[in-house]
Amino acid sequence: MSDRVYIFDTTLRDGEQSPGCSMNVPEKIRMARKLVELGVDILEAGFPIASQGDFEAVDAISREFPWAQVAALGRACTMDVERAAQSLRHARRPRIHTFIATSDIHLKYKLKKSRQQVLEEAVAAVELARRYVDDVEFSAEDGARTDPDYLEEISKAVVAAGARTVNIPDTVGYSVPYEYAGLIGRIVKALGDCAIVSVHCHDDLGLATANSIAAVEAGARQIECTINGIGERAGNCALEEVVMLFKTRQDRLPYDTGIRTEHLYSASQMLASMISFGPQPNKAIVGRNAFAHEAGIHQDGYLKEKTTYEIMDPHTVGVPESKLVLGKHSGRHALKKRTEDLGYDLGKEELQVLYERFTALADNTKGLLDEEIVALIEEGQMAMKVAAD
Repeated sequence: MSDRVYIFDTTLRDGEQSPGCSMNVPEKIRMARKLVELGVDILEAGFPIASQGDFEAVDAISREFPWAQVAALGRACTMDVERAAQSLRHARRPRIHTFIATSDIHLKYKLKKSRQQVLEEAVAAVELARRYVDDVEFSAEDGARTDPDYLEEISKAVVAAGARTVNIPDTVGYSVPYEYAGLIGRIVKALGDCAIVSVHCHDDLGLATANSIAAVEAGARQIECTINGIGERAGNCALEEVVMLFKTRQDRLPYDTGIRTEHLYSASQMLASMISFGPQPNKAIVGRNAFAHEAGIHQDGYLKEKTTYEIMDPHTVGVPESKLVLGKHSGRHALKKRTEDLGYDLGKEELQVLYERFTALADNTKGLLDEEIVALIEEGQMAMKVAAD
Protein backbone atom coordinates (compact mmCIF):
# COMPACT_ATOMS: atom_id res chain seq x y z
CA MET A 1 0.00 0.00 0.00
CA SER A 2 1.32 3.43 -0.96
CA ASP A 3 2.64 5.70 1.78
CA ARG A 4 1.32 8.78 -0.07
CA VAL A 5 -1.58 10.47 1.70
CA TYR A 6 -3.77 12.82 -0.33
CA ILE A 7 -4.81 16.11 1.22
CA PHE A 8 -8.39 17.08 0.42
CA ASP A 9 -8.86 20.67 1.52
CA THR A 10 -12.40 21.73 2.42
CA THR A 11 -11.62 25.19 3.83
CA LEU A 12 -13.79 26.76 1.12
CA ARG A 13 -16.71 24.41 1.73
CA ASP A 14 -17.04 22.86 5.20
CA GLY A 15 -14.75 25.49 6.69
CA GLU A 16 -16.78 28.32 5.21
CA GLN A 17 -19.98 26.85 6.67
CA SER A 18 -18.92 27.69 10.21
CA PRO A 19 -20.25 30.89 11.82
CA GLY A 20 -18.24 33.94 10.88
CA CYS A 21 -16.40 32.24 8.02
CA SER A 22 -18.47 33.09 4.94
CA MET A 23 -16.37 34.22 1.98
CA ASN A 24 -17.44 35.97 -1.20
CA VAL A 25 -16.26 34.86 -4.64
CA PRO A 26 -13.16 37.12 -4.84
CA GLU A 27 -12.10 35.98 -1.36
CA LYS A 28 -12.56 32.35 -2.32
CA ILE A 29 -10.45 32.82 -5.43
CA ARG A 30 -7.72 34.51 -3.40
CA MET A 31 -7.75 31.73 -0.80
CA ALA A 32 -7.83 29.07 -3.53
CA ARG A 33 -4.69 30.58 -5.05
CA LYS A 34 -2.92 30.12 -1.71
CA LEU A 35 -4.20 26.56 -1.35
CA VAL A 36 -2.92 25.69 -4.82
CA GLU A 37 0.45 27.24 -3.90
CA LEU A 38 0.38 25.20 -0.70
CA GLY A 39 0.03 22.03 -2.76
CA VAL A 40 -3.30 20.54 -1.71
CA ASP A 41 -4.26 17.55 -3.84
CA ILE A 42 -7.99 18.23 -4.06
CA LEU A 43 -9.59 21.61 -3.51
CA GLU A 44 -13.27 21.46 -2.52
CA ALA A 45 -14.44 24.82 -3.78
CA GLY A 46 -18.05 24.87 -2.60
CA PHE A 47 -21.58 23.46 -2.43
CA PRO A 48 -23.08 24.77 -5.71
CA ILE A 49 -26.72 24.06 -4.89
CA ALA A 50 -26.48 26.05 -1.64
CA SER A 51 -26.21 29.49 -3.23
CA GLN A 52 -25.46 31.30 -6.46
CA GLY A 53 -22.25 32.56 -4.86
CA ASP A 54 -21.05 29.03 -4.17
CA PHE A 55 -21.87 28.01 -7.74
CA GLU A 56 -19.95 30.99 -9.11
CA ALA A 57 -17.00 30.30 -6.81
CA VAL A 58 -16.63 26.69 -8.04
CA ASP A 59 -16.88 27.86 -11.64
CA ALA A 60 -14.43 30.73 -11.14
CA ILE A 61 -11.86 28.58 -9.33
CA SER A 62 -12.12 25.95 -12.08
CA ARG A 63 -11.36 28.62 -14.68
CA GLU A 64 -8.64 30.37 -12.68
CA PHE A 65 -6.68 27.22 -11.78
CA PRO A 66 -7.14 24.76 -14.65
CA TRP A 67 -4.33 22.49 -13.42
CA ALA A 68 -5.94 22.05 -9.98
CA GLN A 69 -8.20 19.17 -9.02
CA VAL A 70 -11.44 20.93 -8.04
CA ALA A 71 -14.33 19.27 -6.20
CA ALA A 72 -17.94 20.36 -5.81
CA LEU A 73 -20.27 18.93 -3.17
CA GLY A 74 -23.83 17.76 -3.72
CA ARG A 75 -26.38 15.68 -1.87
CA ALA A 76 -27.27 12.31 -3.34
CA CYS A 77 -30.07 13.61 -5.54
CA THR A 78 -30.42 14.56 -9.18
CA MET A 79 -30.75 18.31 -8.64
CA ASP A 80 -27.58 18.59 -6.56
CA VAL A 81 -25.44 16.33 -8.74
CA GLU A 82 -26.42 18.14 -11.92
CA ARG A 83 -25.79 21.54 -10.32
CA ALA A 84 -22.36 20.36 -9.17
CA ALA A 85 -21.59 19.06 -12.67
CA GLN A 86 -22.61 22.36 -14.23
CA SER A 87 -20.38 24.34 -11.85
CA LEU A 88 -17.43 22.13 -12.84
CA ARG A 89 -17.95 22.32 -16.61
CA HIS A 90 -14.76 24.35 -17.10
CA ALA A 91 -12.60 22.24 -14.77
CA ARG A 92 -9.96 20.04 -16.38
CA ARG A 93 -9.76 17.76 -13.35
CA PRO A 94 -13.28 17.83 -11.87
CA ARG A 95 -14.53 15.75 -8.95
CA ILE A 96 -18.16 15.45 -7.94
CA HIS A 97 -18.45 14.73 -4.23
CA THR A 98 -21.86 13.35 -3.33
CA PHE A 99 -23.12 12.33 0.08
CA ILE A 100 -26.01 10.94 2.06
CA ALA A 101 -26.40 10.07 5.74
CA THR A 102 -26.10 6.39 6.63
CA SER A 103 -26.39 6.15 10.43
CA ASP A 104 -29.65 4.85 11.87
CA ILE A 105 -30.15 8.03 13.90
CA HIS A 106 -29.95 10.14 10.73
CA LEU A 107 -32.14 7.75 8.76
CA LYS A 108 -34.83 7.72 11.44
CA TYR A 109 -34.97 11.37 12.46
CA LYS A 110 -33.56 13.36 9.55
CA LEU A 111 -34.15 11.44 6.32
CA LYS A 112 -37.04 9.24 7.46
CA LYS A 113 -35.88 6.59 4.99
CA SER A 114 -34.95 2.94 5.13
CA ARG A 115 -31.45 1.61 4.67
CA GLN A 116 -32.45 0.19 1.30
CA GLN A 117 -33.77 3.55 0.11
CA VAL A 118 -30.56 5.28 1.12
CA LEU A 119 -28.42 2.65 -0.57
CA GLU A 120 -30.39 2.99 -3.81
CA GLU A 121 -30.17 6.79 -3.74
CA ALA A 122 -26.43 6.65 -3.08
CA VAL A 123 -25.86 4.32 -6.02
CA ALA A 124 -28.09 6.38 -8.31
CA ALA A 125 -26.23 9.60 -7.40
CA VAL A 126 -22.84 8.04 -8.11
CA GLU A 127 -24.06 6.61 -11.42
CA LEU A 128 -25.43 10.01 -12.42
CA ALA A 129 -22.21 11.79 -11.39
CA ARG A 130 -20.19 9.35 -13.49
CA ARG A 131 -22.08 10.47 -16.57
CA TYR A 132 -20.48 13.89 -16.10
CA VAL A 133 -17.05 13.15 -14.61
CA ASP A 134 -14.67 10.25 -14.19
CA ASP A 135 -13.73 11.16 -10.63
CA VAL A 136 -16.56 10.65 -8.13
CA GLU A 137 -16.31 10.62 -4.35
CA PHE A 138 -19.04 9.27 -2.11
CA SER A 139 -19.40 10.23 1.55
CA ALA A 140 -21.41 8.24 4.07
CA GLU A 141 -22.45 11.09 6.35
CA ASP A 142 -22.18 10.13 10.03
CA GLY A 143 -20.24 7.07 8.90
CA ALA A 144 -18.53 6.68 12.27
CA ARG A 145 -21.93 6.01 13.89
CA THR A 146 -23.19 3.78 11.08
CA ASP A 147 -23.72 0.05 11.53
CA PRO A 148 -20.45 -1.47 10.21
CA ASP A 149 -22.20 -4.17 8.17
CA TYR A 150 -24.40 -1.60 6.43
CA LEU A 151 -21.46 0.77 5.96
CA GLU A 152 -19.51 -1.98 4.23
CA GLU A 153 -22.51 -2.85 2.05
CA ILE A 154 -23.09 0.71 0.87
CA SER A 155 -19.35 1.30 0.36
CA LYS A 156 -19.10 -1.70 -1.95
CA ALA A 157 -22.25 -0.65 -3.80
CA VAL A 158 -21.07 2.89 -4.58
CA VAL A 159 -17.68 1.64 -5.73
CA ALA A 160 -19.42 -0.83 -8.05
CA ALA A 161 -21.44 2.15 -9.33
CA GLY A 162 -18.25 4.05 -10.18
CA ALA A 163 -16.99 5.90 -7.10
CA ARG A 164 -13.21 6.15 -6.92
CA THR A 165 -13.10 7.47 -3.35
CA VAL A 166 -15.23 6.45 -0.37
CA ASN A 167 -15.23 8.86 2.54
CA ILE A 168 -16.16 7.68 6.04
CA PRO A 169 -16.74 10.86 8.05
CA ASP A 170 -16.82 11.21 11.80
CA THR A 171 -19.40 13.92 11.17
CA VAL A 172 -20.09 14.77 14.81
CA GLY A 173 -16.65 14.10 16.27
CA TYR A 174 -17.93 11.17 18.32
CA SER A 175 -15.37 8.47 17.61
CA VAL A 176 -12.12 7.68 19.41
CA PRO A 177 -8.91 6.66 17.60
CA TYR A 178 -8.83 2.90 18.16
CA GLU A 179 -12.53 2.57 17.40
CA TYR A 180 -12.32 4.69 14.25
CA ALA A 181 -9.20 2.85 13.08
CA GLY A 182 -11.03 -0.44 13.40
CA LEU A 183 -13.92 0.78 11.28
CA ILE A 184 -11.65 2.30 8.62
CA GLY A 185 -9.53 -0.85 8.52
CA ARG A 186 -12.63 -2.91 7.82
CA ILE A 187 -13.70 -0.70 4.89
CA VAL A 188 -10.15 -0.61 3.49
CA LYS A 189 -10.06 -4.41 3.53
CA ALA A 190 -13.54 -4.67 1.99
CA LEU A 191 -12.69 -2.32 -0.93
CA GLY A 192 -9.15 -3.48 -1.54
CA ASP A 193 -7.55 -1.69 -4.50
CA CYS A 194 -10.91 -0.65 -5.98
CA ALA A 195 -11.09 2.75 -4.25
CA ILE A 196 -9.27 5.11 -1.92
CA VAL A 197 -10.74 5.31 1.56
CA SER A 198 -10.97 8.86 2.88
CA VAL A 199 -11.66 10.34 6.31
CA HIS A 200 -13.30 13.59 7.39
CA CYS A 201 -13.10 14.13 11.13
CA HIS A 202 -14.69 16.81 13.28
CA ASP A 203 -13.24 18.07 16.53
CA ASP A 204 -16.20 18.02 18.93
CA LEU A 205 -14.19 15.99 21.46
CA GLY A 206 -10.80 17.35 20.42
CA LEU A 207 -9.84 14.17 18.53
CA ALA A 208 -10.10 15.17 14.86
CA THR A 209 -6.35 15.01 14.22
CA ALA A 210 -5.83 11.90 16.34
CA ASN A 211 -8.69 10.10 14.59
CA SER A 212 -7.39 11.09 11.15
CA ILE A 213 -3.91 9.79 11.94
CA ALA A 214 -5.33 6.54 13.34
CA ALA A 215 -7.34 6.13 10.14
CA VAL A 216 -4.25 6.56 7.96
CA GLU A 217 -2.45 3.90 9.98
CA ALA A 218 -5.47 1.65 9.32
CA GLY A 219 -5.19 2.19 5.57
CA ALA A 220 -7.01 5.42 4.70
CA ARG A 221 -5.13 7.42 2.08
CA GLN A 222 -7.05 10.69 1.92
CA ILE A 223 -7.59 13.17 4.74
CA GLU A 224 -10.23 15.88 4.46
CA CYS A 225 -9.17 18.91 6.47
CA THR A 226 -9.10 22.71 6.67
CA ILE A 227 -6.65 25.52 7.32
CA ASN A 228 -6.70 26.47 11.02
CA GLY A 229 -9.16 23.60 11.60
CA ILE A 230 -12.19 25.80 10.84
CA GLY A 231 -15.52 24.11 10.17
CA GLU A 232 -18.91 23.21 11.58
CA ARG A 233 -19.21 23.49 15.39
CA ALA A 234 -15.77 22.74 16.89
CA GLY A 235 -14.21 22.53 13.44
CA ASN A 236 -12.47 19.99 11.23
CA CYS A 237 -9.15 18.22 11.36
CA ALA A 238 -6.51 20.94 10.92
CA LEU A 239 -4.48 20.54 7.73
CA GLU A 240 -1.33 21.97 9.30
CA GLU A 241 -1.46 19.48 12.18
CA VAL A 242 -1.67 16.25 10.17
CA VAL A 243 0.87 17.44 7.62
CA MET A 244 3.43 18.42 10.26
CA LEU A 245 2.83 15.22 12.20
CA PHE A 246 3.88 13.25 9.13
CA LYS A 247 6.86 15.53 8.50
CA THR A 248 8.06 15.67 12.11
CA ARG A 249 7.44 12.04 13.11
CA GLN A 250 8.56 10.12 10.03
CA ASP A 251 10.03 7.56 12.43
CA ARG A 252 6.51 6.58 13.53
CA LEU A 253 4.37 7.94 10.70
CA PRO A 254 6.22 7.26 7.43
CA TYR A 255 3.67 8.96 5.18
CA ASP A 256 4.16 11.72 2.63
CA THR A 257 1.97 14.53 1.35
CA GLY A 258 2.47 17.02 -1.45
CA ILE A 259 2.14 20.00 0.89
CA ARG A 260 4.79 22.72 0.70
CA THR A 261 4.92 23.32 4.43
CA GLU A 262 6.73 26.66 4.22
CA HIS A 263 3.40 28.15 3.11
CA LEU A 264 1.39 26.92 6.12
CA TYR A 265 1.77 30.03 8.26
CA SER A 266 0.98 32.46 5.45
CA ALA A 267 -2.08 30.38 4.50
CA SER A 268 -3.25 30.56 8.11
CA GLN A 269 -2.71 34.31 8.22
CA MET A 270 -4.48 34.86 4.91
CA LEU A 271 -7.53 32.91 6.05
CA ALA A 272 -7.65 34.81 9.34
CA SER A 273 -7.65 38.09 7.42
CA MET A 274 -10.76 37.03 5.47
CA ILE A 275 -12.95 35.59 8.21
CA SER A 276 -14.01 36.93 11.59
CA PHE A 277 -11.38 35.17 13.72
CA GLY A 278 -7.89 33.70 13.65
CA PRO A 279 -6.41 30.66 15.37
CA GLN A 280 -6.18 30.77 19.15
CA PRO A 281 -2.72 31.90 20.33
CA ASN A 282 -1.79 28.40 21.54
CA LYS A 283 -2.96 26.69 18.32
CA ALA A 284 -0.48 24.05 17.19
CA ILE A 285 1.82 25.01 14.28
CA VAL A 286 0.25 28.37 13.35
CA GLY A 287 -0.81 29.98 16.64
CA ARG A 288 0.92 33.16 17.80
CA ASN A 289 2.51 31.28 20.73
CA ALA A 290 3.41 28.06 18.87
CA PHE A 291 7.06 29.11 18.72
CA ALA A 292 7.12 31.51 21.67
CA HIS A 293 8.91 30.93 24.99
CA GLU A 294 8.40 32.83 28.24
CA ALA A 295 9.40 30.52 31.09
CA GLY A 296 12.99 31.18 32.19
CA ILE A 297 13.97 27.51 32.23
CA HIS A 298 12.65 27.07 28.69
CA GLN A 299 14.34 30.24 27.47
CA ASP A 300 17.67 29.19 28.95
CA GLY A 301 17.49 25.78 27.29
CA TYR A 302 16.35 27.24 23.98
CA LEU A 303 19.20 29.76 23.90
CA LYS A 304 21.71 26.97 24.52
CA GLU A 305 20.17 24.57 21.98
CA LYS A 306 16.88 25.24 20.17
CA THR A 307 15.86 21.57 20.01
CA THR A 308 15.62 21.40 23.80
CA TYR A 309 12.18 23.03 23.49
CA GLU A 310 11.35 23.14 19.78
CA ILE A 311 10.61 19.96 17.83
CA MET A 312 10.15 21.89 14.58
CA ASP A 313 12.16 24.63 12.93
CA PRO A 314 9.68 27.53 12.60
CA HIS A 315 10.99 28.22 9.09
CA THR A 316 9.65 24.85 7.89
CA VAL A 317 6.09 26.12 8.38
CA GLY A 318 6.81 29.68 7.25
CA VAL A 319 7.04 31.30 10.69
CA PRO A 320 9.77 33.97 10.43
CA GLU A 321 11.38 33.19 13.78
CA SER A 322 10.83 31.96 17.31
CA LYS A 323 10.01 34.50 19.99
CA LEU A 324 11.35 34.93 23.49
CA VAL A 325 8.51 36.60 25.36
CA LEU A 326 9.81 38.61 28.29
CA GLY A 327 7.44 38.37 31.23
CA LYS A 328 7.50 37.56 34.91
CA HIS A 329 8.58 33.97 34.21
CA SER A 330 11.63 34.97 32.18
CA GLY A 331 15.21 34.60 33.38
CA ARG A 332 18.46 36.58 33.12
CA HIS A 333 19.68 34.63 30.09
CA ALA A 334 16.73 35.68 27.92
CA LEU A 335 16.81 39.24 29.24
CA LYS A 336 20.53 39.53 28.42
CA LYS A 337 19.91 38.18 24.91
CA ARG A 338 17.16 40.74 24.34
CA THR A 339 19.35 43.62 25.49
CA GLU A 340 22.05 42.49 23.05
CA ASP A 341 19.44 42.30 20.25
CA LEU A 342 18.48 45.88 21.14
CA GLY A 343 22.10 47.02 20.83
CA TYR A 344 23.17 47.17 24.50
CA ASP A 345 26.24 45.52 26.02
CA LEU A 346 25.48 45.45 29.73
CA GLY A 347 27.96 44.54 32.41
CA LYS A 348 27.09 42.09 35.18
CA GLU A 349 26.06 44.83 37.61
CA GLU A 350 24.00 46.67 34.99
CA LEU A 351 22.23 43.46 34.07
CA GLN A 352 21.41 42.75 37.71
CA VAL A 353 19.93 46.23 38.18
CA LEU A 354 17.88 45.79 35.00
CA TYR A 355 16.71 42.33 36.07
CA GLU A 356 15.44 43.61 39.42
CA ARG A 357 13.54 46.48 37.78
CA PHE A 358 12.28 44.16 35.04
CA THR A 359 10.83 41.52 37.39
CA ALA A 360 9.17 44.18 39.55
CA LEU A 361 7.39 45.60 36.51
CA ALA A 362 6.70 42.24 34.88
CA ASP A 363 4.83 41.02 37.96
CA ASN A 364 2.02 43.39 37.10
CA THR A 365 1.94 43.14 33.29
CA LYS A 366 1.27 40.53 30.59
CA GLY A 367 4.76 40.94 29.12
CA LEU A 368 7.13 43.81 28.33
CA LEU A 369 7.60 45.47 24.96
CA ASP A 370 11.07 46.27 23.62
CA GLU A 371 10.57 49.99 24.20
CA GLU A 372 9.72 49.32 27.86
CA ILE A 373 12.91 47.31 28.25
CA VAL A 374 14.94 50.11 26.66
CA ALA A 375 13.38 52.56 29.10
CA LEU A 376 14.32 50.30 32.02
CA ILE A 377 17.91 50.02 30.77
CA GLU A 378 18.29 53.77 30.45
CA GLU A 379 16.65 54.42 33.83
CA GLY A 380 18.96 51.89 35.45
CA GLN A 381 22.05 53.35 33.82
CA MET A 382 21.01 56.84 34.93
CA ALA A 383 20.40 55.62 38.49
CA MET A 384 23.84 53.95 38.62
CA LYS A 385 25.45 57.11 37.28
CA VAL A 386 23.75 59.29 39.93
CA ALA A 387 24.77 56.86 42.67
CA ALA A 388 28.38 56.91 41.44
CA ASP A 389 28.45 60.70 41.44
